[in-house]
Parts: sequence; structure tokens; C-alpha cells
Amino acid sequence: MATAPYNYSYIFKYIIIGDMGVGKSCLLHQFTEKKFMADCPHTIGVEFGTRIIEVSGQKIKLQIWDTAGQERFRAVTRSYYRGAAGALMVYDITRSTYNHLSSWLTDARNLTNPNTVIILIGNKADLEAQRDVTYEEAKQFAEENGLLFLEASAKTGENVEDAFLEAAKKIYQNIQDGSLDLNAAESGVQHKPSAPQGGRLTSEPQPQREGCGC
Repeated sequence: MATAPYNYSYIFKYIIIGDMGVGKSCLLHQFTEKKFMADCPHTIGVEFGTRIIEVSGQKIKLQIWDTAGQERFRAVTRSYYRGAAGALMVYDITRSTYNHLSSWLTDARNLTNPNTVIILIGNKADLEAQRDVTYEEAKQFAEENGLLFLEASAKTGENVEDAFLEAAKKIYQNIQDGSLDLNAAESGVQHKPSAPQGGRLTSEPQPQREGCGC
């Protein structure tokens, strides 16, 4: 990543949630590094990544918290839901992880703010021959629950970019139409009108309102 300071207008906080092994960390790595991790270790607690994107001519920095899917880490990871502008809820199209989405959605609804944009992502779309969940079934679930939806592959990179961008476009739209209050502590968005000269934007301190310092 370039060392020159970035000028960006907003910071959006994202969380990635879903069962263990669905490819959450691989999606993050593909998005931030443009690489696939073939042997991706299970996340312990929470991991973090950032990337600058552009929406409607505005530079936006995404701060992405990748949460562990194991039940024993739920107490830790739940503290990261608070103040999220976007949530990527991931399942594996080849496994029964789809059946657990209602539980993840309940957590997301209860622990984020009402305007948090949630996008459902069916990962491992490259494994079509092993598909266990149809596109139509997942799309119906998304529509019934007011979620954005797409299938993606962290391995090939298919739709990975779109997953993060579509959520950002919706968040930005909510800012423009006034439905997202930037002054609210839990909005998950920070407005940054201009970058400091020589600023160290890629290594700035993280917001301290997170519930865990790990």
C-alpha cells in the first residue's frame, strides 16, 4: 500500500460475521490484499483490515473488523457490533451454515443500530458442484429480511469487491438522504472533511468506543 497520505471524506466501520470456516478472513484478505489465503487459520477473537474505496466521487476508508465464528468467542466479538455502519453476514453455499443465519441476523439486529446496512454473502461460489444452498433460497431470505445479497468467491475474487462496495454505496446513500445521523455515536461513520498534511492516515488510532482492547 502506498505510503503517501490519503485524502478521504469518511470512515465506515464494517464487521464480518458468520459461522467458523465460511471464509470471512479469506474475504477480508482478498479485498484488502487481492490475494487468496489457501490455508487460512481460524480467527481468534477479532482481526482488522482497512482499505480506501471510492463511492460517488468520495474517498471512503473502510475499517473492517473480522470476527471469530466460534461460539466461545461470541462474548468478545459481540462488543464489536456496536457502532458498525455495515455488516457482512457470510455463509458457505456448500454447507449447512446457511441454517444458522437467523441467529447471526438476530445478533446483528439487536447489537447494531437500526440503520446498519447488512449484506448477506454466499461465499465459495466457485464450488458450484458442491452447492447445498440455492441462489434463489438465499435471495428470498435476504428479501424477506431487508438485506442486500450476493454470492462471492474469496478464492477467485468473484464479487468480493462488490460485496464491500455495495454496502458502502447504501451507507453513503443513507447519509445523503438524511436517514443516517452522523452525529449519533453509534452511526459507525466518521466524517473527515480533509486529511492532515503529512498525515499518517493508514496508522491512525482506532476509535476507543470498542468494547474490547484486544
